[in-house]
Amino acid sequence: MQKFQLPQLPYAYAALEPYFDGETMTIHHQKHHQAYVDNLNKALEGTESEADGLLDILTSVSKYSPAVRNNAGGHFNHTLFWEILSPNPKTVPTGKLADEINAAFGSLDQLKAQIKNAGLGQFGSGWSWLYVKHSGALDVAATPNQDNPLMDIQLTSRGFPILGIDVWEHAYYLKYQNKRADYLDAFWSLLDWSVVEQKYEAVIASLV
Repeated sequence: MQKFQLPQLPYAYAALEPYFDGETMTIHHQKHHQAYVDNLNKALEGTESEADGLLDILTSVSKYSPAVRNNAGGHFNHTLFWEILSPNPKTVPTGKLADEINAAFGSLDQLKAQIKNAGLGQFGSGWSWLYVKHSGALDVAATPNQDNPLMDIQLTSRGFPILGIDVWEHAYYLKYQNKRADYLDAFWSLLDWSVVEQKYEAVIASLV
């Protein structure tokens, strides 16, 4: 049995239509994410790092091979992405996270604009993030390829990701072609803020 496993989605592949089409979701999960899982297991197999956990790998990823870095990031990033999507999402944040968003960015709309700009500004493949800094403050960043803020290679945007948008073309090309902006706009209709709030609260509790 392989150490790392492809997580099951909590919704059907077509459940996120019309925003994310079922064919893209199927390929994205079954092919792309599965490949990251398979290649991560392969890269670790037979090494002294074979028993390492995913978070341990990511937070000290500079010690690992490029294959481990890319595929561990791909596995973590996609797992988070699936978790925060829902066909019946909570469409706005509330509570402490909402207060912190308003304090850090001015409003929810301004946060959305920053995340969209980060996604549009990422040249080539990558991700756009809302993350919690080690100080507890919120910030937005983009990372290339399958990097994320957990990784110790991040010099200016290190912390704990609570929201991530995949801006690799495989995430949107069948439906949106080259219109990354339209895909980024569609994302907000599927983002479940209740899950993001849970991730935020867990991070804040861990920092105390």
